[in-house]
Amino acid sequence: MENKSIVRREFGANAAAYVSSATHAKGASLERLLVLLHPNPAWDVLDIATGAGHTAFLLAPHVRQVWATDITPEMLEQVRQQTPTRSPGNVVVELADAEQLPYSAGVFDVVTCRIAPHHFDDPIAFVQEAARVLKPGGRLAVVDNIVPQGAAGDYVNAFEKLRDPSHVRCLSVAAWQELFTRAGLVVEHVETLYKRVEFATWAARHDANMQRYLLALLSEAAGAAAEFLQPQIGEGAGSFRLWEGILVGRKPTD
Repeated sequence: MENKSIVRREFGANAAAYVSSATHAKGASLERLLVLLHPNPAWDVLDIATGAGHTAFLLAPHVRQVWATDITPEMLEQVRQQTPTRSPGNVVVELADAEQLPYSAGVFDVVTCRIAPHHFDDPIAFVQEAARVLKPGGRLAVVDNIVPQGAAGDYVNAFEKLRDPSHVRCLSVAAWQELFTRAGLVVEHVETLYKRVEFATWAARHDANMQRYLLALLSEAAGAAAEFLQPQIGEGAGSFRLWEGILVGRKPTD
């Protein structure tokens, strides 16, 4: 519960910025979801931790209805403000906890969650809840930042946590596959995409002292962590690489 309060605080304070955030609004994984899911006009879709609603608005023109949910009221207000111009009127905006969904079992054709689970206290509870509310044959599509296994993953997570107190932990692709399997889902698709992140934008919420500390951690990454992040440090602070995993799992019909 403590981390949920941190999430509400951090995202509430920065809600408006997520509407135009390049990573959230235009990332390659957004269009990949549309290609991988092949939306059907009869579908009911639940978008968990919708943030500024980018995934919900992407799918809305192609399905019957989308429930855009989040635990942060300020984020949901951003979605409500955009709904008249970014959807055909079929987006329902509701407060909902990813780990304790307020919906009956077997009611959604698709559940999506993009660039959010690394903020969740209990990712297995999230996957189990998503599986519960899916219809038999329905699919869960997750996009999230991923890390390598072992010490390199610990380094990347510590780097992220220092920048964002609401960060809990990014998982490896193998860990995500295990969670899907534990929840009874059949993994149908796995892929990874990388994105270069401008350090100045990524660290902009902090003062100059913290930015110098974060830059030092980035510069000092070694071994597998350095290979994963591939920092390019120079004038203007430079950039580094982060990876996203895309996983799609299906709920069995029997």
